[in-house]
Amino acid sequence: MGETFDVVVIGAGPAGYAAAIRAAQLGLATACIDKSIGKDGNPVFGGTCLNWGCIPSKALLDVSHKYIEAKQHLGTVGIEVDEVSIDVPKMIARKDEVVKGLTGGLAGLFEGNGVTGLPGVGKLLADTRVEHTDHSGKVVVLSASHVILAPGSVSIEIPPTPLTDDVIVDSTGALEFQSVPARVG
Repeated sequence: MGETFDVVVIGAGPAGYAAAIRAAQLGLATACIDKSIGKDGNPVFGGTCLNWGCIPSKALLDVSHKYIEAKQHLGTVGIEVDEVSIDVPKMIARKDEVVKGLTGGLAGLFEGNGVTGLPGVGKLLADTRVEHTDHSGKVVVLSASHVILAPGSVSIEIPPTPLTDDVIVDSTGALEFQSVPARVG
């Protein structure tokens, strides 16, 4: 048997990390389990939204809007810009830095509030026990007074159209393009 916590949260997306931090702020011994692995191969907290969804897509949209504004709209207010171009790999690098900064901030919030972050997979068992399997395969059963399930979302593959690099991609793949596609559907 592993450690005992007042609260174990399974999932470290926006719902899970907020619940874990608040529980710890209320003085409860809290652990938060998440299975996510970042682009660098290391565990990350923040779930789909922070790592592969809302935040990275907004970082790319921000740059895209600035490009369109410079290319099409600054002339209307008297600012002339010649030869505006786009550097997609630099945009992707900036997006990655935004994500890295926010996930690092989340790790700091966990540490600062006393949340025990547990990379790996959580599985709810009977009697408010949680099986934690870390990324190396080590299994520990945790005891908890309360368990919060916040597993988030996972993209699915549609059988007739399996994911194939640069042809059929999910949201994560779309955020990694290194050039602007000629067309999308």
